[in-house]
Amino acid sequence: MEAFLFQASIYLAATVIAVPLAARLGLGSVLGYLLAGVLIGPVFGFVGGHETAELQHVAEFGVVMMLFLIGLELEPRALWDMRHRLLGLGGLQIVLTTSAIMTGASLLGLGWSVALAIGLIFALSSTAIVLQTLSEKGLMRTGGGRSAFSVLLTQDIAVIPMLAFLPLLALPKTADMVLGEFLTRDAKTADHAATGAHQVAQSLIASLPGWGAALVTIGAVVAIILAGIYLTRPVFRFIHAARLREMYTALALLIVVSISFLMMLVGLSPALGAFLAGVVLANSEFRHELESDIAPFKGLLLGLFFITVGAGINFTTLFGAPFLILGLALAVIVIKGSVLCLLGWAFALRGRDLWLFTLGLAQAGEFGLVLIGFTDQQHVLPRGLSETLLLVVAMTMLITPLLFILYDWLSQRIQDSGETQDADEIDTKGPVIIAGIGRFGQVVNRLVRSSGFETVVLDHDLNAIQRMRRFGIKGFFGDPTRPDLLHAAGLHEARVLVAALDDPEAAVRLVAFARRECPDLHIIARAHDRTHVFRLYQAGANDIVRELFDSSLRAGRYVLENMGLTEFEAAELEKTFYQHDRGSVRELAALWDPGIPTIDNAAYIKRARELEKDLETMLLSQLEETAHPAPNDDTPADSKDT
Repeated sequence: MEAFLFQASIYLAATVIAVPLAARLGLGSVLGYLLAGVLIGPVFGFVGGHETAELQHVAEFGVVMMLFLIGLELEPRALWDMRHRLLGLGGLQIVLTTSAIMTGASLLGLGWSVALAIGLIFALSSTAIVLQTLSEKGLMRTGGGRSAFSVLLTQDIAVIPMLAFLPLLALPKTADMVLGEFLTRDAKTADHAATGAHQVAQSLIASLPGWGAALVTIGAVVAIILAGIYLTRPVFRFIHAARLREMYTALALLIVVSISFLMMLVGLSPALGAFLAGVVLANSEFRHELESDIAPFKGLLLGLFFITVGAGINFTTLFGAPFLILGLALAVIVIKGSVLCLLGWAFALRGRDLWLFTLGLAQAGEFGLVLIGFTDQQHVLPRGLSETLLLVVAMTMLITPLLFILYDWLSQRIQDSGETQDADEIDTKGPVIIAGIGRFGQVVNRLVRSSGFETVVLDHDLNAIQRMRRFGIKGFFGDPTRPDLLHAAGLHEARVLVAALDDPEAAVRLVAFARRECPDLHIIARAHDRTHVFRLYQAGANDIVRELFDSSLRAGRYVLENMGLTEFEAAELEKTFYQHDRGSVRELAALWDPGIPTIDNAAYIKRARELEKDLETMLLSQLEETAHPAPNDDTPADSKDT
């Protein structure tokens, strides 16, 4: 127990220190976990060896939970729509990457069977790192993110036939191999006795003919689907009757663990089974309950997995041949990246989506670690080579967060460069120009157009423009901050410009340019926060709307109504708050200095505190007057207190 608590304290302390630090430095949580593992393992030697390897097997269950949660986000129809990318993009990636790496390994003097095994190992990418990073950065719903997910899912499925195929590549047994097997036979017998469940899993399908094993496998998949459709609702209702919150968590874990065990019994990937179960339950009313129960376990286990990868790096071997290991790792990334780039281009990925797809999947993955251990047991790889390959896989995984940082840099460059060549030719002018047609700009555009006024819509998001056109609303694709597009849209003839851009910097540039060009133009701007309001005022905007201000006011009014105030009283307080806030913003804008952090601006803070006191006094006085109105002279004395 003492040893377990010590290990747990080391892992948790490393996580709490390294991960927030890496996140603050913009490196992402995955790199923080990996660096934490390197520190507590190879650097300081707190953990490592056999314990780390065993812990990694437990932590790999985080990948299973992650795929279950991803499945909950995908309806069966959405999965069917992905079939072309699953079979085409994912299948071609595995075949072409295996062929390219096999060719490279053959050129280094390895036999064809060993080279083929290495190609299969490095064809797989890291599901854990890539999906975690895509989720953190909000890139799962982008074209590149969806394509990357399709390839990862195909790779997870491909692990199954790979495990069946690799033993066929086994090398002829030498005399020392036979002697080694004889000396370790007793140890293996003991290990088999300790893993009885695994033996049961193997014997369940090993004793069956091929058609029987296929039927059992199909039956297991069908059982998962039918249980998800017909069994989960009654079970959840039964659990709900107990009114114990922890029972929901227990049931969620039971679903994932039991499905994983069933998949292992029939020789399939537990991650694949969990994903399938998630897809089946995507339309269930209990979907959000399952997500909230599983998410904490997924996060902890994935973090633990990344730490064990970092802790498992053998720096002795690495320092023995550092240029060889790093060179091989970079070669794998370059070869995989080249194949991914060509495939992404062939499947119509462009710009940021293509870079995300290419850089995101260029590493080797955790299933590669599994295949290396499996090939070593089956004598597919020569002695000594497996340890080098393990290091190469770990190094590519360690480099992956840096590749995502490179993607962020390239993404900003692509965004800043604009869409000059692909911008639409604007052939319409109107009295109202709306720059940005996201959630904010859409509502403004609908209200103005429905009221009988023409608008000219500009946006740099081609998908948003195409969606508008399908609903019969004309818009133009291009960067709204470009002077030539604004002039073509009739900036000098327009009466109103609405700056509804998502990017605060772009909105300030747009307002400043429009004010310089057209001093009489009325500019309405969307602001991200109060600081953005001050910058837009300085740039020349007439009316500024904080994107969440009005909705927050409405929510506050609902709170007041449910605290006992009448609708009239709550509405009057809301109106007073709104008017006071507008006046306060104008006053504070004069004191705001972009060169001084707001928290260090003494004059600003002093006036802000005074205005807040004034607001509190004003609202309480108004509430008092509303609740106890001043009596009129004609009011009878006995009714003055009513």
